[in-house]
Amino acid sequence: MTTTPAPESAAGDAVSGSAPADDFLRLDQQICFSLNAASRAFGSLYRVVLKDLGLTYPQYLVMLVLWEHGELPVKKVGEHLRLDSGTLSPLLKRLEAAGLVRRERSARDERSVVVGLTDEGAALRGRALRVPRRIAAATGFGLTEINDLRARLDRLTSTLDAAALEDFPDRG
Repeated sequence: MTTTPAPESAAGDAVSGSAPADDFLRLDQQICFSLNAASRAFGSLYRVVLKDLGLTYPQYLVMLVLWEHGELPVKKVGEHLRLDSGTLSPLLKRLEAAGLVRRERSARDERSVVVGLTDEGAALRGRALRVPRRIAAATGFGLTEINDLRARLDRLTSTLDAAALEDFPDRG
């Protein structure tokens, strides 16, 4: 009886150890499912935590970028968040309608739209300071574990981006 060799990682170790090849098709063996389930759980938690701020999770991410970087071209905001303009534009419209951001044509390049915080949007930062602590506490992880997980996820994202570019170079 022959067995199918286990797939190998970039580091060369077998991904599954001695697991049978059929185990690779089990839902509980899919890293993408585990990441998706964790993302959905985070989304549910953020919905509760952000309610007091009147923000959705995607809107909160936009605000984080603007609090960190200040006024930016919409394109740069999209790059930071890995969002295309079709997804980002409605978010910005809702934030603008809420009085938290302003959008205007760039004085240097009328083709470019810049987005910045209003006074109300800047003031919201103070109320948002408690959000990361509440989220961190809810994970049950210590700061070292959170930083390690984030670093591993960042590395995973970079590796997957590179793999996608190798397989589909015209999409880069």
